[in-house]
Amino acid sequence: MSQSTLHLGVVMDPISDIAYKKDTTLAMLRAAQERGYTLHYMEQDDLFLQAGKAYARMRPLTVHRNPEHWYDLGEATQRPLAAGDGVLMRKDPPVDAEFINAVHLLGFAEREGVLVVNPTAALLQCNEKLFAQQFPQCCAPTVVASRDDVLRAFHAEHGDVIFKPLDGMGGTGIFHIGPDGRNIGAVIEQLTLRGQRQIMAQRYLPEIKDGDTRILLVDGDPVPFGLARIPSAGETRGNLAAGGRGVSRELTERDHWLIQQVQPMIREKGLMFVGLDVIGDYITEINVTSPTCVREIDDQRGTDISGMLLDAIERRLA
Repeated sequence: MSQSTLHLGVVMDPISDIAYKKDTTLAMLRAAQERGYTLHYMEQDDLFLQAGKAYARMRPLTVHRNPEHWYDLGEATQRPLAAGDGVLMRKDPPVDAEFINAVHLLGFAEREGVLVVNPTAALLQCNEKLFAQQFPQCCAPTVVASRDDVLRAFHAEHGDVIFKPLDGMGGTGIFHIGPDGRNIGAVIEQLTLRGQRQIMAQRYLPEIKDGDTRILLVDGDPVPFGLARIPSAGETRGNLAAGGRGVSRELTERDHWLIQQVQPMIREKGLMFVGLDVIGDYITEINVTSPTCVREIDDQRGTDISGMLLDAIERRLA
């Protein structure tokens, strides 16, 4: 299969709203276009199902290296997803009902032979906060609960705790409760919707001051550099969306050990693009929906992470 014959669809948030300087999906699309792929643009609500087949309202997409004008979209047409070769599912969380429905629709395209990255079964199975808990040897002490008494007992045991929702991204909804327990009742009440929603509590890791490192795995293999996202002053969140700054660093022995623990399951599930979040010695999350930080690592290290992913996609399609 020659590269130039590949038709690649992308399901993403509105391309007009992305951050030109750091958007990972844009990097992937540029790399694909440079290889001669034909690009097709979709948003989540463009997907539909008819007579058991997946379709979408899609528009031809051209991307540019111009911060003032980074894309052009052609006329919309309705096409079966199976008319193309692959689809990048790059819609950002929250993983809400609409996201899950869209993934189910992409599953119909998969059954017709379309390569979806990441695979739909894995997207449905792997909650980014919970997936890491399948590797307790890699995680700091954690509890997931909706009950006030369970969450308070965890705080009483560990003293310094992070509380966070199970469906957030970019650091939204993350609270740090110190040993004095100030505001713990209000935080639990707000995050659990008064006991109606499961949340995660994790022992606070002071190593966050040195950064929350994103480690990217492409088809199960690690990119040799991670991106340490270092919190701004007075923050406990390193997320770039929360004002952290990103500094690339080489992977450590401990990083490689953590990767070895999760690799077999990541490969078994066919996950092609995964972001591990590591603070100190521990994995805190395994991101599978739309991992980012490609641009920052490429810019600082001269890597070509999108190229690695496209190589993997071409191997699968071959």
